[in-house]
Amino acid sequence: MVWLVVMVLCVSEVSVAKSQDVFKIADVIVQPSSREDVYLNTLSGDNDPAAIIPVTVIHGAKHGPVLAVVAGIHGYEYTSIIAVNQWVKQLKPDTLSGTVVIVRLAHVPAFEERSIYVNPYDRKNLNRSFPGSVDGSQTERIAWAISNQVVAQSDFLIDLHSGDGGEWLTPFIGVYGGPLSSNLPLALSVAQGFNFPNIVEYKMKTQQQVDTRRSLNRQGVAEKIPTILVEIGEHGSRNINDVNAMISGLENTLSVLKINDKDADISDVNRRYFDGTNAVPVKHSGLWFPAVTSGQWIKQGQLLGELQDYFGRTVETIHSPSAGYSLYGLAGPAVKKGQSIMTIAKPVARVSD
Repeated sequence: MVWLVVMVLCVSEVSVAKSQDVFKIADVIVQPSSREDVYLNTLSGDNDPAAIIPVTVIHGAKHGPVLAVVAGIHGYEYTSIIAVNQWVKQLKPDTLSGTVVIVRLAHVPAFEERSIYVNPYDRKNLNRSFPGSVDGSQTERIAWAISNQVVAQSDFLIDLHSGDGGEWLTPFIGVYGGPLSSNLPLALSVAQGFNFPNIVEYKMKTQQQVDTRRSLNRQGVAEKIPTILVEIGEHGSRNINDVNAMISGLENTLSVLKINDKDADISDVNRRYFDGTNAVPVKHSGLWFPAVTSGQWIKQGQLLGELQDYFGRTVETIHSPSAGYSLYGLAGPAVKKGQSIMTIAKPVARVSD
């Protein structure tokens, strides 16, 4: 059996406000008008070591919603990890109404080993392993801790990502609609506050859709929490403009949710809206040479690139199966049979249920 161990790293001086209750994460009590840095630490399993999850709780002076912000679900996506590390420094508990729970780096083993997509020990993708298991493999134990100690206590969830090593990506926000989602209008308002040009609605219509290879954002849907997915940055980069754009969006989130008393700075950017996406999988492993490596309008039948085997022979010439807008894809050359080399979003006039 694996138990959840919590270690408090630093305890701030607190000024207790009568209008706010304490906040509890695992066995740690966070007083109003204070911040706590906490390790959620799962013990070792039968075949893999323990894992730490660094979390910062900013507990405001007044009552308000609980916002969960999760960075580093994929350890090679540096934009979110750097962004929350900088953002947390400017948050002042005594000015907030509500609580901000920041998972500063969800997947430490993958980060330390510079592992793209998967855990270096059990080879599982954390973003396909929710809600996890208290006595499962290392990835499942991490997912379980985040599901139960962070997501389950939240009123709104933000899942921060970027293009991993070998992935190009154009900035976009995913919002979750459909009959199984919660409060799409609020999620859309928060999404618009990031001032990104692209917003994609993922409609959650069946429980099987929510449960199959469940991601963190679908864990939010399962918990009936309004949720958004934030994607900016590519190739595992740490571009300062992408970092600042993410921080700006997080600041606007506090305003939209009324966690602070500032006005949201929402621009009049010409947004594009999309209703879901289509993947473009390949039938062979080998070397991928893309013809498209940026966000752009794609025509049905357009050449997307060429796949060669390990002797340099062309085994697939990929054309787009549908029209739409290219959101992200593989920059190559490495590609594995069954992987998608591009994700194409389907345009709509507006987001709705």
